[in-house]
Amino acid sequence: MPDPLAGLPPRCLRTPEAARFLGLSGRTLEKHRTYGTGPRYSKLGGRVVYRLDDLQAWLNRGAKTSTEDQLADAVLPAKPHSNPLARYAGQARR
Repeated sequence: MPDPLAGLPPRCLRTPEAARFLGLSGRTLEKHRTYGTGPRYSKLGGRVVYRLDDLQAWLNRGAKTSTEDQLADAVLPAKPHSNPLARYAGQARR
């Protein structure tokens, strides 16, 4: 029997599914979203969804081959950061 989803674009994951895919808790993923340190997401109505490609790209940002690799593309922890370029509602983050 042919797959009815064949040929459709990749499915989007809601926060709990995306968190399981990444090996994180849903709360940690929500914090990443709040602080701007997590993967790209979209809002469909009131729902937050993550594309599989965006989740994989975020994971790849943290990929290193040794401890001496540069940290320029490091995945940041889910907490506020003092990045002067980070903005929230038009206000600089503290």
